[in-house]
Amino acid sequence: MAETWDEAQLITDGFGRVIAELEWYDGPRVGLVDIDGEPHYFDGYGQYLGDEADEYRVWPASPAAAELEREQWAIYVDWNERQGAGAAYLGQSGIDARYDELDALLAQYRQAPDDARRLVGELRYTGAGHQVEGTGFWFRWRPSS
Repeated sequence: MAETWDEAQLITDGFGRVIAELEWYDGPRVGLVDIDGEPHYFDGYGQYLGDEADEYRVWPASPAAAELEREQWAIYVDWNERQGAGAAYLGQSGIDARYDELDALLAQYRQAPDDARRLVGELRYTGAGHQVEGTGFWFRWRPSS
């Protein structure tokens, strides 16, 4: 079983919560994360190093994009709670019209700009799972060498 961490200690240690998870592979690979109180996109751009810290492209999210991401995340969390009762797969177009609309609106913001920072992300998990306020995953960032 993976070690879990206390949220208060994570904040003290400089970690920020993953607000929305957009892609997953043994942990969040793409999404929205809190860095120093501000929302930022992160993208592991296809790499995965197992238990080692991974490098990500990281760039600020506009307040408007962050608000839309939170709205879409809330739709996902609601669907995830209903999934056990047989809800259709949300990623399929046509399951939730607003979710699909948000996907189209957010596509432009989810593309890493040329000046995105390259940072190494250290990941921790609280065991909290998917909640409207974010996931149970937290990142602490350092410059890439």
